[in-house]
Amino acid sequence: MPADRSEALPAARRPHRLAGGQPGLLEPGASTDPYRLRLYRILRTDFPLGYDPGLGAWLLSRYADVALALTDPRFTGYPRDGAPRGPIPAPLGLCRGSLVCTPLPGSGTDRIPGSTPATASAVERAAYVLARRIAGRDQADLVGEFCRWLPAGLTTPERNAPVRTAGGTTDCARHTGLRERALASFLANTLDDPDLLAAVAGGAGPGAGPVAEAGTGMLLGRAWTETMRRDPPVQIVLRRTRTEVRVSGGTLPAGAPVACLIGAAGRDPARFAAPDRFDPLRADADPLLTGPAGCPAALLGRLEAEHGLRALLTAMPGIRWADGFRPASSGVLTRGPRSLLVRPS
Repeated sequence: MPADRSEALPAARRPHRLAGGQPGLLEPGASTDPYRLRLYRILRTDFPLGYDPGLGAWLLSRYADVALALTDPRFTGYPRDGAPRGPIPAPLGLCRGSLVCTPLPGSGTDRIPGSTPATASAVERAAYVLARRIAGRDQADLVGEFCRWLPAGLTTPERNAPVRTAGGTTDCARHTGLRERALASFLANTLDDPDLLAAVAGGAGPGAGPVAEAGTGMLLGRAWTETMRRDPPVQIVLRRTRTEVRVSGGTLPAGAPVACLIGAAGRDPARFAAPDRFDPLRADADPLLTGPAGCPAALLGRLEAEHGLRALLTAMPGIRWADGFRPASSGVLTRGPRSLLVRPS
């Protein structure tokens, strides 16, 4: 069964409250773990619409309200009014909303829409080089020795230029910090799921064949989508209203800055069953929170996750957590594990 790292916490710990009882998003302690502090849960339940003076924005925490703010034309990019438009008009997931990065057309020949064989091969080579370097060690930190270097390795001077995707744009792709956090969260979730690891190892080994490979790729794609829902690297997306907008907690005024709490929306029990559980096979999966599929950063992030896990399992079939280690994330603006200590064999 997939691991269930729940939000349970002794009642003695509570997030700092603002006037009126609303928890402060940027107050001391909130960034440690807004999930375990029940900050997101309290906002969804008791304060679905409230103003946070520290952030300078109205907070939306319920999935229905966040989805509305991300897709409805009554909202626009904030502070950049020229944020990309389309199926998901706001910067989201790994997308930084750069005006010079054109979404990819999704016509690549690789199984991941928009990618090219050259891009996938470059990611695969880098992943296997890094995995082999740590395979013989007694213990390794995947964040510092794998997750940090795989995205950065695709834009190093030794390669002369950043990896170019099918659209030829690299502005989003050259910023690797968010991809590092996303990859670390993906590995934390997948290495905690023995059934998923067994399926990947069986479908990606020598002689597995193209059918098994394709099936494994689909499963890893679902695991990537589930990670971006459950543990998004970007927890907050800023928008602004064009006019008054009615949401579940009240009415947003025209011209108001709005903070969409992606981390809260992704674990809204009104939208997702057992929202704290990592479940790549969940029937209520939703790609909304993964960001624009054609964004170069989103494309590279998924490639790095898929090929990264395959490379680790190939180089270290017996990989497991170091004795006594459990993965833990931190951060309330951007979020991810600080370390992933493993025993390669």
